[in-house]
Amino acid sequence: MSFKDYLGDRDFYREMMRIAIPISLQQLITVGINLMDTLMLSSMGDAQLSASSLAGQFINIFQICCMGIGMGASVLTARFWGMKDKHALKQTITIMLRFCLIFSTVFTLASCLVPQWIMLLYSNEADIIHYGVSYLRWLIPTYFCMGLSLTCTIVLRSVGQVKIPLICSILAFFVNIFFNWVFIFGQLGAPRMEIAGAALGTLIARIFELVFICGFFFFKDQKISYRFHHLRMSCGVLVKEYFRVSIPVLISDSLLALGNNAVAMVMGRIGKAFVAANSVTTVVQQLSSVLTQGISNASGIITGHTMGQGDYEKAQRQGYTFLGLGLTIGCVAALVILVLKDPIINYYQVTPEAKAIAGQLMLAVSFIMIFQSMNSILTKGVLRAGGDTKFLMLGDILFLWVASIPLGALAGLVWHFSAFWIYTLLKIDQIIKCVWCFFRLKSGKWMKKISAH
Repeated sequence: MSFKDYLGDRDFYREMMRIAIPISLQQLITVGINLMDTLMLSSMGDAQLSASSLAGQFINIFQICCMGIGMGASVLTARFWGMKDKHALKQTITIMLRFCLIFSTVFTLASCLVPQWIMLLYSNEADIIHYGVSYLRWLIPTYFCMGLSLTCTIVLRSVGQVKIPLICSILAFFVNIFFNWVFIFGQLGAPRMEIAGAALGTLIARIFELVFICGFFFFKDQKISYRFHHLRMSCGVLVKEYFRVSIPVLISDSLLALGNNAVAMVMGRIGKAFVAANSVTTVVQQLSSVLTQGISNASGIITGHTMGQGDYEKAQRQGYTFLGLGLTIGCVAALVILVLKDPIINYYQVTPEAKAIAGQLMLAVSFIMIFQSMNSILTKGVLRAGGDTKFLMLGDILFLWVASIPLGALAGLVWHFSAFWIYTLLKIDQIIKCVWCFFRLKSGKWMKKISAH
């Protein structure tokens, strides 16, 4: 096998970009919404900006759980699509949606009953807790909207339907920005709601996404042809296989969400300025990783289709190609962050202390981005699509909870390191997992057979 075989041919790149570009654009729009929220709320002071950021971490737990449910299902749906087994594909979707509704109910009840306790996990400052509780209460209905639209979007992508979610995101972007502007600042005769207005604008956009995506998925889509009556279909023969593949993905992504929240708890206790600075750098990190997210999703879909067709040797070659792309994109993203960090930081209306911390965090983000790009493509794309979900779950548990969180907590709360080293140690799992997953890819043990029977 020559080196050229590992570079990929024109058809490979054409298919990858057909999937990756719409997903990247959709991710870019999502980040744009977060950016506008952050910019609008930054004019209200560090407390409201920090409160929305920390309350958003709890909602992110739910979002990542839904992504775990959806991405776990997409391992099977992409494979069954490659095998042309539409009945098994529909059974997988049914199990996924049932799971999603259970999780939505749990998170809705938590936000209804104990919002103060949720905010106390992230901060002990009274003003942040007050604003955060208001933010959570306005977003109580968002869990069912987000859960259903997100999981249905992931399934549509897994069979190559990428344009509809992109169109939905473009429209939702304008819906969100318009209603944020109206309700945060009290425009067009509306009351000035500040942080509650940001939550209301987000909720309206989520309702729009639910109507658009689920309306298409359940009533219009002819590719999968899934309808409401399929929610009652018998799925017994596939449940064991679904749990074998999907539960490790759900556990892995849920632990990632909890880990990110533990990181937010550490930051919340360092101080308001650190949280505000991290809000600035988070948006920059998301912007710089949009292409990685698109290629990560594309790598999972393409790998799943290739393995569904039974060509395991080709899947292995494609895995190396995707890894090389991850390294290239990570280096470019790091360079972009270094070039743009000062103009971006100066654009925000935060305190001088928060700006100084943000500068250090940007340097750390640029370094970590190189490893995170490769790691994301392997863990969320190639290896996951191969069905190697138990191995990936082990890596997430081990490195996040044994290395990142304890080292980051010690660096920030005990040793009082600089912001650069606090952030680097909080994200050290990205570096370790990158090496760990490279050797797994090389071994070929990540390719698992999946059966519908």
